[in-house]
Amino acid sequence: MKPMIYITQRLPEEAIASLRESYEIRMWEDEMEAAPREEIMKHIGEAAALWTMLSVKVDREMFEAAPNLKIVSNLAVGFNNIDLDAAREHGVMVTNTPEVLTETTADLSFALLLATARRLVEAERTVHSGEWKSWTPLGLTGQDVYGATLGIIGMGRIGEAVCRRAVGFSMDVLYHNRTRRNLEGATYAELDELLEKSDFVLMLAPLTDETRGMIGERELGLMKETACLINVGRGGTVDEDALYRALKEGGIWAAGMDVFETEPLPLDNPLLTLPNFTALPHIGSAGEKTRHKMMAMNAEAIDEGLKGNQVKNRVC
Repeated sequence: MKPMIYITQRLPEEAIASLRESYEIRMWEDEMEAAPREEIMKHIGEAAALWTMLSVKVDREMFEAAPNLKIVSNLAVGFNNIDLDAAREHGVMVTNTPEVLTETTADLSFALLLATARRLVEAERTVHSGEWKSWTPLGLTGQDVYGATLGIIGMGRIGEAVCRRAVGFSMDVLYHNRTRRNLEGATYAELDELLEKSDFVLMLAPLTDETRGMIGERELGLMKETACLINVGRGGTVDEDALYRALKEGGIWAAGMDVFETEPLPLDNPLLTLPNFTALPHIGSAGEKTRHKMMAMNAEAIDEGLKGNQVKNRVC
């Protein structure tokens, strides 16, 4: 019998074609949503490989139900959805898709910064709704980006790529990171200093025990009233209740987020009632070429892992 690969969400045929000859492929056929947990549990006991999405929680219970599992390959650079301790205990390797999405996510980060600063989504809605009647001196005025100060929290590959884009806008770049970096064009700052000085604060930090909720009421209170908070890292790093109050009460000027504590973002989330809040559906890496490269990395890792060869991009 061929080893079985279970895929938790429908992928294009070209992404999995190279695996079909050697492996049995079972795949949840919904492209828009990942398989429900109970559906994954029906198959996990037979699976040699699990090809999963960031939205699927691969926890200890799942590893315990998977005696044949050799590898979990995550279609994301992040892996906070996977219990790595349980993976190690059960001898299961975990892989992700780093580097390939760096430039695409940096593009989205800067695009969201610009859209938030210049109220692009709000302005676009006035055209579609017929509210646009004439040019007005202060109509839909936003915050200038050129020459502003950008504070980046979480200076990894994506942060460095954003820095390169900021150069073209003559921005002063501050950064806060767990470890200091030797970077040209960016200056290290303690978190409080970064928050106080930045016109734009860009969150790119991974979600860990240390970063969970790191931007809360106190931190938002340190920011300028004209500042914008942008989050393209992980949703849990920002206290959304505190952010709502800061936006509602004028503590900060605006926010743009591509990631949230709960995804999809519930329609009753109060942030969605605010005109100074721009929300995107977690599309940081959603360049067509980039997503296909990510899938190819997953497929290669699964194939090499099941063949007992050295595997690239191992998390554990």
